[in-house]
Amino acid sequence: MKRVTLLFVIVFASVMANAQTYTNLYPKEMNRLAQKWVKKGCWRNGFTKADPAPTVNKMEFYIQYNRNQEQWQAVFKWLQETDLLAIPAGRTPIPGTSLTVNVEDGENWCSQDDLRNGKGSESHRQKIDFMYVVDGTEGFCLLDHETSRPLADYKPDRLEYAFEYNRLQQFTSVPGTFNIMFPCDWHVAKVKTTAPSQRLRVLVIKIDYML
Repeated sequence: MKRVTLLFVIVFASVMANAQTYTNLYPKEMNRLAQKWVKKGCWRNGFTKADPAPTVNKMEFYIQYNRNQEQWQAVFKWLQETDLLAIPAGRTPIPGTSLTVNVEDGENWCSQDDLRNGKGSESHRQKIDFMYVVDGTEGFCLLDHETSRPLADYKPDRLEYAFEYNRLQQFTSVPGTFNIMFPCDWHVAKVKTTAPSQRLRVLVIKIDYML
């Protein structure tokens, strides 16, 4: 256990020195530790409505949760105790915190042609996007880091990218799972899906990214 802890400290320091870059750099031993932690569910704080999507970066989740437990615990407690279909659209504060939930009733808009034309990409440096679809289906893409590049200078809190369409990782999100987009997750949200309806309700919470 001491060896794992020391390894974690060394690699963590190295990765955090380059925190805005791709973080898929951890040894297998550390990734297994994070996977076990996520599966065990110590982070849930009573939350049973959904599980992390397979695309969630478990190592980043493990690190960020343990560096900022107060916010994460407040988020999961609020999600569990709130009727997520009944609350009105718009911004809703999470009591006792500085966090706000943006309840969005809308439609997927980004088509495959939009993606081919390079539209819709973003990432963030200061905030983590916690995205939870509670009705409908949302389409997502994750960008390939090797072939993507920023289009312009960083403007708080957003970067846009030029990317190759054929290197996108496309997937969907439905009720019962949530997505977390860390700074390393260059992404496109609200991508049109093959579902009969493109209507959806999604909750977006901006959680502080801790360096």
